[in-house]
Amino acid sequence: MEIIFLGTSGSIPTVNRGIPAIALKRDREILLFDCAEGTQRQMSFAHLSLMKVSAIFITHLHGDHFLGLAGLVQTMSLLLRSSPLDVYCPVGERERLETYLKIPHYTLTFEVKIRELSPGDEIHKSGYRIMTSAVDHSVPSLAYAYVEDERPGKFDMAKASALGMKSGPDFSKLKAGLSVKLKSGRTVKPAEVMGSPRPGRKIVYTGDTRPSEKVVELARGADVLIHDCTFADELAKAAEENSHSNPSKAADVAMRAGVGQLVLTHISSRYEDDSSLLEQAKKVFPKTIAASDLMVIEVPLSK
Repeated sequence: MEIIFLGTSGSIPTVNRGIPAIALKRDREILLFDCAEGTQRQMSFAHLSLMKVSAIFITHLHGDHFLGLAGLVQTMSLLLRSSPLDVYCPVGERERLETYLKIPHYTLTFEVKIRELSPGDEIHKSGYRIMTSAVDHSVPSLAYAYVEDERPGKFDMAKASALGMKSGPDFSKLKAGLSVKLKSGRTVKPAEVMGSPRPGRKIVYTGDTRPSEKVVELARGADVLIHDCTFADELAKAAEENSHSNPSKAADVAMRAGVGQLVLTHISSRYEDDSSLLEQAKKVFPKTIAASDLMVIEVPLSK
């Protein structure tokens, strides 16, 4: 699984940073979180196929988080996409998105399904679910968590051998959660030879937000937390007034949530160099990096 940062600036793009969009690539599927202007071009630089995007999750309807959607949908139509596209947004914002998508004159070759989500809603997909939480921003906004299903525990070959079993189809059945009847007449259940279930991966994206206890809870135990970090600590008051976060506060959220890694994003265009932001965050939470455009993070499965 890969996280590809397509745009990492705040409200204004810069020479080095586009505005917010993040791709999550899993197997042959791509999930997009936010879709700013220029997202489809950034996807071409990242060698990501528009046709593999199955769903787009919009955190909120400030322009720097969704105004690339119409262009992306138009290009999909030009490429003769036929499969439906799910677009998710905060509750109460569906009509605005539908109106926005009607402005360009083009014929859709596929269905765009816009669905509203309230904080606490969950979307269940094959192999994973998307969880949502409220955040502390100036307009209706959501944070999203990608949470994979649990995986079976490790197969204990020594225990299986001690029960008189040999490697082969029976091992495969037990790994798949099926019981196996031995020649002796005994039935071996998966729990006898399998370890405890192992968690899947968890990735959380806050969108724009002040530090929030709700985000702490959503991010609890996440492998990766991608958090708003618009202003440096010396501009903490400006961050608070504009419903954003600063490095120390983002790092404090990560520390209290017990995440594996913190990634700072939505960095104001005033910062040509993000080293000072990174230094401030690392004093609180050492496992911090600053996102840059087209940066790729691989998220391995736990052993």
